[in-house]
Order: sequence, then structure tokens, then C-alpha cells
Amino acid sequence: MKTVTLPGGERVPALGLGTWHMGERGADRKAEAEALRLGIDLGMTLIDTAEMYASGGSEEVVGDAIAGRRDGLFIVSKVLPFNADHTGTVEACEASLRRMGIETIDLYLLHWPGSSPLEETFGAFEQLQRDGKIRHWGVSNFDTGEMEDVHDAGRGACATNQILYNLTRRGPEFDLLPWCERKGMPVMAYSPLEQGRLGGHRALRPIADKHGVSDLTVALAWVLRREGVIAIPKAARPEHVRANAAALEVQLDAEDLAALDAAFPPPKSKKHLEIL
Repeated sequence: MKTVTLPGGERVPALGLGTWHMGERGADRKAEAEALRLGIDLGMTLIDTAEMYASGGSEEVVGDAIAGRRDGLFIVSKVLPFNADHTGTVEACEASLRRMGIETIDLYLLHWPGSSPLEETFGAFEQLQRDGKIRHWGVSNFDTGEMEDVHDAGRGACATNQILYNLTRRGPEFDLLPWCERKGMPVMAYSPLEQGRLGGHRALRPIADKHGVSDLTVALAWVLRREGVIAIPKAARPEHVRANAAALEVQLDAEDLAALDAAFPPPKSKKHLEIL
């Protein structure tokens, strides 16, 4: 498994498991947990969730999937901005811990910028660290200028910024990704397959045929090619989990990358950070 190094030196998998939209239908809960367990068996031991997803239902699915096998996993969750004052952050974290049936969240994120002062939210994160309820903290959906504020308010302790990044959403390459690289801060790419909408794109098919994989596997391999990026695709079916895992074995060559640049041009100017 390819790994990415957090600012404190800890190494985590470059390919993890997303859970957005899991837990929304009770009838799917068993299959979703089984998909997560398969991903863990294939080495994708980083699992991303949030209190927002299915109003906590996603965290409950994660709890089902990791019951009895917490060791060796890296669990990520998020607090909603309107819960992100000091008391609300602590209470939200404790609720997430209960839903997942664990004692510590490995990485806890502010889901997007809100009205609570960053110093207050980060102070709550620090308290949660002292209490052993989280290990690292970071943010999500913060653009470059906002990351300057995060860096100042958090005294450089922010571990990551989780953002929308895939072949159709390359805006962060202009300034946000370089900024994070300069700070030694990895980025987590959510919806790296554009929620499956990249499937069937005509530019991906010849490259997929060349490597003997699916077109979505190529799209994921493209995200994983970049150092310092952690991809967290969501997959609720075994065949999709395996197709995602296969992306780690795909080595895109210069010809592949040139074809993808032609079909999905990199940004030539600053673009506002996109959010799904």
C-alpha cells in the first residue's frame, strides 16, 4: 500500500474508504459494512466518515464494519460548522465516538468554514487531543486564502485539508495543492471519481484497455499518482471495492498523462474551490 506522511510523521494509506451516502437506507447497511470490511482486507485501512453523512448513519455503518477489528485502522470523521463552537465540537465528537463504538478518532476535521472562530474550534480540538478522544485534527473544503487563516489560528498543527479533487475538478492544482505541499500538509481527495460520473468517459476507455482495468480505475490511479494526496472513494459493492484497490497497481505513463491533460486540461488561473 502506498502511504502518505502526515505533518507529525505518521504514515497513512494513500487509498482509503469513503462513506458519503452510506447509512441512508437501513436495507443497505449490512452490505455497506461488508464492503468496508473487504476494503480493509485489501489494505485500505483509512476510513472517512462524518456526523453529517446520513445524520450519523454513516458512522453507525463504520461502527458495524470495524467492530472487533479497530487495531490498525485510521478513522477520520468531521464536525459540522454549526456545531463547531467549543462545547458543540466536544459534544459532536463524543456523539461520533458513541456511534462508531470507539474511544478515539484518529483524525477529526472541521467539515467546511463556518461562523465559529477558528481559534475556538481548534481550541476544542486541542482539548479533545488532551482527553485522548482524537489524535490529529484538520479541515475540509478550505480554499488557499482560508488555509492561511487555518495555519495562523492552528499554529501550524493542521494535519490535512480534505477537498474535492478529480480529473474534472483540477482547480486546486493552481494554488491550493502547491500551498499544502509547501507546508508539508497532505490533501485528502473526496469524490475522486466524481461520484462515478467519470465512468464511460471516452478519454479513459483507451487507457483502461491498455492497462486491462476499468475506466474508473484509471481515473483513481490518476489521483493517486500525485504525492501527498490521499484518495477516499466510496464503494458499496465488492466489485467496486476491488476496482478501486486495483488503481494502486496502475502506473500511468507519459503518454497516458498527456492524453488525460488534453481531455481534462489543468487550470491556467485561480479557480474558486468547488464543493459537492
